[in-house]
Amino acid sequence: MNYRHGFHAGNFADCHKHALLLCLLRLLQRKPGGVFVLDTHAGRGAYDLCGEEAQRTGEWRDGLGRLRGAQPDRPAPRPDADPALAEYLRAVTGPGPYPGSPLLIRRRLRAQDRLAACELHEAEHAALRALFAGDSQVAVHRRDGWGALRALLPPRGLRRGLVLIDPPFEREGEFERLADAVSAVRRRFAPAVLAAWYPIKHRAPVREFHDRLRAGGEPDLLCAELTLRPPLDAARLNGCGLLVASPPWGFEEEAAPILDALRRGLAEDGGEAGLARLAAERQAA
Repeated sequence: MNYRHGFHAGNFADCHKHALLLCLLRLLQRKPGGVFVLDTHAGRGAYDLCGEEAQRTGEWRDGLGRLRGAQPDRPAPRPDADPALAEYLRAVTGPGPYPGSPLLIRRRLRAQDRLAACELHEAEHAALRALFAGDSQVAVHRRDGWGALRALLPPRGLRRGLVLIDPPFEREGEFERLADAVSAVRRRFAPAVLAAWYPIKHRAPVREFHDRLRAGGEPDLLCAELTLRPPLDAARLNGCGLLVASPPWGFEEEAAPILDALRRGLAEDGGEAGLARLAAERQAA
């Protein structure tokens, strides 16, 4: 309830999450059928990188600032930007505020697609509702994101979907909730792709998370991780990962160069990026 993403908008974790999110959405939209997208922890949807919150932390400078080589009020892509990041940089470059995940998603919706965006923080929810006022393709909910998995799935009228879970990790047990979400989403909306963000401070909690996922027996799990430096300091955000359950065909091949470009653009010495299979696809009988 206290988390305000404006302090962290445009940081390296946003670059990682959003570049992969856009790739997932594009791959899902190869088929003509409509896609339902659920953003469980949506924030306010758009951010001013010249505003007080972003300027107070300056986190965007070591994330988006490095990748596009511009001041926030003079956005322009770097001429030497890696082609693997072209889709992402086009999406976040231009006039207007910096787009959070719900705005990035909304800009990519086709006429047959829908978005449900959830935010519990009162002020953030009010800003999100104002951003999408009158938009018939977007439903904005003030509710707990974890509860949204039960309340909003399965969607009516659409058989395919993408569920984005991006909790602030301010409470105990978020890794456990992420692991439980995989089976919950599959029970309620089996065709959906699940993309769940998680922090990497040091390896022990991440190993426990991965072990819990393997023990759960769910198939077709992939992790896409980026570390800026060796994850040895538990008090520091050293990297992040995106758990993808039931990734669309071709995602691994497209995600690999995106991760490598992020590593080269953002990481320090000792930083790494890559994909790891936690569970293989279920084989047809």
